[in-house]
This record gives sequence, structure tokens and C-alpha cells, in this order.
Amino acid sequence: MSAVGPVQQTSPTFVGMPKFPYAARSALGNTQQRRNLAHATGVIRAKRAKVVAEVPRWEELRQAGADAKDEVLGHLADYLVQAEEALTRGGAVVHWARDAAEANRIVVDLVKAVGTGEVVKVKSMATQEIELNEALEAEGIHAWETDLAELIVQLGHDRPSHILVPAIHRNRSEIREIFRREMGLVGRPAPDDLTDEPRRLAEAARLHLREKFLRAKVAISGANFLVAETGTLVVVESEGNGRMCLTLPETLISVVGIEKVLPTWQDLGTFLQLLPRSSTGERMNPYTSMWSGVHAGDGPQNVHVVLIDNGRTHVLADPVGREALRCIRCSACLNTCPVYERAGGHAYGSVYPGPIGSILNPQLRGTASEVDRSLPFASTLCGACFEACPMRIDIPKLLVHLRAKVVDAKGRNTAEGRAMAAGAWLFADARRLEKAQKGSVLAGKVLGNRQPPPLPGAMGMWLGARDIPDLPAQTFRQWWNARGSGSTGGQS
Repeated sequence: MSAVGPVQQTSPTFVGMPKFPYAARSALGNTQQRRNLAHATGVIRAKRAKVVAEVPRWEELRQAGADAKDEVLGHLADYLVQAEEALTRGGAVVHWARDAAEANRIVVDLVKAVGTGEVVKVKSMATQEIELNEALEAEGIHAWETDLAELIVQLGHDRPSHILVPAIHRNRSEIREIFRREMGLVGRPAPDDLTDEPRRLAEAARLHLREKFLRAKVAISGANFLVAETGTLVVVESEGNGRMCLTLPETLISVVGIEKVLPTWQDLGTFLQLLPRSSTGERMNPYTSMWSGVHAGDGPQNVHVVLIDNGRTHVLADPVGREALRCIRCSACLNTCPVYERAGGHAYGSVYPGPIGSILNPQLRGTASEVDRSLPFASTLCGACFEACPMRIDIPKLLVHLRAKVVDAKGRNTAEGRAMAAGAWLFADARRLEKAQKGSVLAGKVLGNRQPPPLPGAMGMWLGARDIPDLPAQTFRQWWNARGSGSTGGQS
């Protein structure tokens, strides 16, 4: 059965969304989503804890992964050239893209050259980041997501809310209704007797996707890793849809962020232990697919690799912020974050939600928008994300670093800036400080140590979230003077 038309995206896009505090406040009212998130993240955390505990030298493994990534980031240009040379020797064609627009243009042109009006896709954060699906649809090319969770999001006219499990905010009953309502509009319909049993839902998705796999001429993938030494691209997945995309079509286009490079084949072994345990709570992924160019009679005969920057070299230029480029997209930080669990992924306004999104998005996209300026503050700084991160990314440190950048960029022409300037003026002169201290004592007598009345604006919001300590009955200077000049006051 052929497709009858593209899936239309009816929900708002990430661009133009409100900043995090407002989006999160709205998400907190969705009690069904909060229950779904709490259940799903709780299950994943428990599975991860169990398999991590089985590794006696887990911390050493984390450090080895971080060291390998730091080696790449310190010599990225060299490893990228090495990877290009190895891929080219293997028969692949390597393309370089500075930004999303250039990457999309390359992919669209490659698909048009084949003469097909549709592609099948392996789950890929990079293609979501550059909004490739939208670029293809604009050219009349239908992009079919084949990952089960991505399929749910696409059919539901929704947006992903999790790095690993994009439909984590949906429960089984909601998925059944999406399948029954939408599948028939773009391919094989769901069975009339479809229930919300996981087995039946997976079967409906498998039957719906099988016809797309068998007729597809072009597949588009990302890559979890790119081994510079051998030019090997690696995708790990749990359902087998990736293996179908990577073997059946004649043309394979892989869109890969330049930070996905690993130095050697030996390094890959470290990451294939860290990633599955941290992401799905498994000892190894059910499907690990690797390809190194073209092999006659085996798999795609036209292999293209699009290496994208899209802000990554900007991140690399920051000696502190570059640590975020270690990320292997495992989502462990999301699953342990109390803020994410309650607010959900959509509140972050990006395909990268949670703690890692709070440090990646403002660096990749800049802080021109209110959304990106608000993300470094979307955290309690509890540190759970750092403890869970297999790459030892010190996310709390980076959040503080980015908060300082946001505040510095605002300058003093803000309420916060003016308050800090007033404080600096006050503390710069002992006489001014003494008068202010006497004023606080007087205020305490007037208020009787009651909390101050509600204030309007930002100050009222700040005070409303804090308990103000009682004002002192006397200042330190008054207390010191009252002791008398002859008092020894104990040992110095």
C-alpha cells in the first residue's frame, strides 16, 4: 500500500516556545504526563543501577571514556581528516556541512538524485537537530520514522520529549488510539481489534513499517560513533528497524555530528560497555550495526556520510563548555533529574531536553532566544546528573558557567544588574554600610520581625520563594561597642 500523503505537524514547533519557567509551569499541570514520566524514569533508573553494579571498575571505565573523548576534542581536526580518508578508501562519499541549512541541502539533493519521493529513517538526534524531516517534506519527500517511539511521535503529530525514549510521555492507551487513528492515513492501517498490549502494539508497528522497508530506495541514519582509525560508523538499537534501514536500501545517507569521532577501534569497546548500561539498563544492545563504506553485494551500494558542525566548533572554543561535547546521548542524566521528571522534555524547547539540553542548547544555538537563556537555570544543581553521566560531564559546573555568561551578557541594565551595582556601591564605603545596618535594625523594630508584605514584580517573585531571616536586634558594630573596650573577648 503506497503512502497517501505526509504526516502534517500540527503541534507547535520548538522555535518560538516560551522560556523554561513558563513552559514547565504548564507541563506541571499535566498529571497524566507526570505519572507516565515518573513510572518510566523510575524503571530505567532501577535497571541501570543493577547492571552498573555488576561492573567492578565502573568508575575507571567512566574515566577511560572521558579520556578518549577529551583526546578527540583536543585533536578534532586531525581525527576528522583521518576518518574522512578511511571512509573514502572504503568507497563512501564524505560531505562537510557548516550548519543545518547546508546539511539539509546536501541530503535533499542526494535523495532527489535517486529519484524517490520517500525515505526511511533510523532514529537520529542529529537529523532532528537540523530539522531534516521538515526540509524533506518541503521538497515533497516523505521521511518515515522507523523507530517505534519515533513512529509514535510522528503519527501523533507530536514532538520528542526524551533522548532515548521520545514517546516517554505517552502511555499504552494513548499509543493505541494514535495507531488506530493515524496509521491508515499513511500506510497499512492498524488492526481493528488492536489492544494496548505491548506485544500487539509492536506487531501493528512492525506490519505497518515492513512495506516501507521493502520498497525504500534511500535510508537516512545518524551514528552513535565514528571510528577514525577504520572509518567505521556504528549504530546501536533495540528493535531491528535500524538493521533494516542499514541493509535493505540501495542508498544510505548518514548524518553525523563531528564530535561523534572516536580515535581507535579499541576505544569502541569502552563505549559499547558504557552506553547500553547507561541508556537502556542493558549489558549490551540487541543490535549493533557497523559499516565502513561500500561492500559489493552486501548492503547499500551508495554510501554518503554528512559530517555536520552546526555550532560544535563554537562549543569547542570554550575550554569549559567543550566538556558537553563528550555526550554520547545516553539520557542517563534525564532519567535521574528531578526537574525533568516533573516538567517533561517539551518544556526545554529543543530535541535535547533535560540536564544535557540545558548545557548543549545554549552553546549550539547561542543565547539570543529567551528559551536558551533560561535553560542554564532549569536545574537545582543537585549533582545527580554528574553521578549518572558515563562520560563524567560535570553538568552542574557547566550550568553555573553558562549562568554567569547569561548574566554577564545582560549587563547592568536589568533589575538584577542594578541590584548588584547598588550592593557594590553600599559595600564600597564603611560609613554607608554602617548606616544601612542601622536601618535594618530599625526596620526589624517596625516590622516586629514579621515577614515583609508582598512586593510586586521580580522582587516579589524572589521573596515569595524564600524564607527571610529575622532582622537583627542590633548590628555587629553595636554589639562590639557594647562589650566595652576593656573586654578581652577570649583568645585571638
